[in-house]
Amino acid sequence: MNLANKLGGIVVGTGDMSESALGWSTYNGDHMSMYAINIGIPKTLIQYIVEWAVEIYPVISDVLLDILATPVSPELLPHSDDEISQKTEEIVGPYELHDFFLYHMIKSGTAPQKILFLAKTAFKNRYDEGTLKKWLRLFLKRFFSQQFKRSCMPDGPKVGTIALSPRGDWRMPSDAEVQIWIEALEEA
Repeated sequence: MNLANKLGGIVVGTGDMSESALGWSTYNGDHMSMYAINIGIPKTLIQYIVEWAVEIYPVISDVLLDILATPVSPELLPHSDDEISQKTEEIVGPYELHDFFLYHMIKSGTAPQKILFLAKTAFKNRYDEGTLKKWLRLFLKRFFSQQFKRSCMPDGPKVGTIALSPRGDWRMPSDAEVQIWIEALEEA
C-alpha cells in the first residue's frame, strides 16, 4: 500500500463475493486493498465468465481452460509433488451450493428450511439431502461468524442483484447469532 501511494497507484483486492460470504479471505490481506474489484461477483459467475471467454478469445483458450481445470485454492500451503495441497472446496464445500445458498438468503431473506427445499429441487440429481444439509449448515455457521471481516472490507462494485457491502446492501452486526438458523435447518 505504501508503494501504491508512492507511485500514485491503488492496491486492487481479488477476493470475490463467495469468499467474503464464507470468510475465506485473509484478514488484513484481502482487506488491505484499496478497492475490491471482484467483491460483487460470486465465484461460480467468475467461472462462467472464464468459460464464455474461452469461446470469445480462442487465442488464449488453452490458458483459460487450464485456469478452469485448476482446483480453487488459496495456495497458502506448499505444493506436494507439484500438486496443490490445499483445495478449498474439499474444506468448505462446493461453491455452486454456497453461491445458491447465499443468493436465496440475501436476495429474499429465505429461511434455512426453504433454502434446503429449493436446493433439493435445483440439485436433485447431484446432491442428496444429507449432503445439502451438511454444506448449508457449514455455510450458515461461516456466514454468521465471518461478518466481522465483511464489516471492514474495502469498497467494491455491486455487479448483480445482491451485495455484501456493509456500506450498501448488507448490514449485519458482527456478533449476530446463528443458532436460531441452525435450529430451523435441523427441523427441516
